[in-house]
Amino acid sequence: MTWLVTGGAGYIGAHVAHAMVDAGLDVVALDNLSSGRRGFLPDTVPLGWVSVTDQDDVRDVMEENAITGVVHLAAFKYAGESVKRPLHTWRQNLDGTLSVLGAMQDLGIDRIVFSSTAAVYGTPDVDLVTEETPTHPESPYGSSKLAAERAIVEQAAARRSAGAPLRHTALRYFNVVGSSAPGVYDSSPHNLFPLVMDALSRGDAPRIFGTDYDTPDGTCVRDYVHVADVAAAHVVAAQALDSGEDLRTTYNLGSGTGTSVREIVDACIEAAGVDVAPVLTGRRPGDPARIVASGRRASHDLDWRMRHTVRDMVDSAWAAHPAAGGPARG
Repeated sequence: MTWLVTGGAGYIGAHVAHAMVDAGLDVVALDNLSSGRRGFLPDTVPLGWVSVTDQDDVRDVMEENAITGVVHLAAFKYAGESVKRPLHTWRQNLDGTLSVLGAMQDLGIDRIVFSSTAAVYGTPDVDLVTEETPTHPESPYGSSKLAAERAIVEQAAARRSAGAPLRHTALRYFNVVGSSAPGVYDSSPHNLFPLVMDALSRGDAPRIFGTDYDTPDGTCVRDYVHVADVAAAHVVAAQALDSGEDLRTTYNLGSGTGTSVREIVDACIEAAGVDVAPVLTGRRPGDPARIVASGRRASHDLDWRMRHTVRDMVDSAWAAHPAAGGPARG
């Protein structure tokens, strides 16, 4: 059995590919390298250098490699940027998913793990987000990923009625950080960790927006999870589908407790070994005090848990990032 990892040369996708190889699974990656890097992948993993939105090309890669299951990560993942580029976001995220589903149907491939996002919840007014929390996405990114989830569910229903079942699940998570594969790092110009690390590598002080929230240290609390833990959940889900299990439709990969912005920034400063203090400024409009998800369902079904501490996240991210002289791979 061979799994196709779409977006496999990206930061998260490459970690999933590494984890699947380590688990003894046969893996093929698909990526157009618009943001991914061939060097992020294990040398043993073939790369189909095509766009996920081209169904014919996707089907060719699947057929040539005798694919039996898909982990679908390829997407335009930046919520803020998606507001500026809604059409691009919808094409990549929904059209890409429809392309994958169409190619799977053509070839009779019957299992898919969808890498979704907790952005489908928007800004929930609850202390702990569960899978039953209402979805209210607030960006084209969140909306398009939720639409992709629904497309998978409806396609599965259609295939079941036609006697060709499609087993599936979607994994929702917030902020993915850290590194566990040599030279694989978050290169996004929009994410917190690379922004903080770039600033610290220049000797600049990172900013903290808002210190008077109703949280233990007054700064916003968010759900940060180590990329290795996220990758492990994808592997377990794939293995469960391979064994014939019917997983639940959605799983949150949440910490259940969260981490404050101050904790993250202090840990980054310590890891960088620089003598700077964060700049404390006022709140930004629209920043909720706390957004944290429960991982209880995933813990029960997928053996999900936070195996890495905040310090693990920060130290591994810093060690891998080129700003700190990490072993970057092209």
